Amino acid sequence: MRGWIILGAGIGLLYYLATETDKLDEPIAQTDALMKRIERKIDSMTGTRIIRVDKNIAMFKTQIAERLTRKELAALDSILESKESVLEFTEQYCDNSKRFTELSKDNQQFICDKLR
Repeated sequence: MRGWIILGAGIGLLYYLATETDKLDEPIAQTDALMKRIERKIDSMTGTRIIRVDKNIAMFKTQIAERLTRKELAALDSILESKESVLEFTEQYCDNSKRFTELSKDNQQFICDKLR
């Protein structure tokens, strides 16, 4: 009986933290981003689509590689991971003035111009 009471109190506390406070917002967002990346990887690994190397993307990477730091290159790789991620990036960060935190403002503008 004591175990059920402790379990109920723990679940109640977790529910309170998730709904009434912002303590769990960042970990939940990180988990969602991780799950989205895992789903994209699984889709690309199990899909029967023919994956074609886009020469424009390859040339784009070589053009911008000199401008970017290692952290920015990793962010660019995550952006260019799939068509969905490219579309998501352009919708969120190119069409409005929202800032992508891993890229500098100039590099973000340059990437947006090249992706359009």
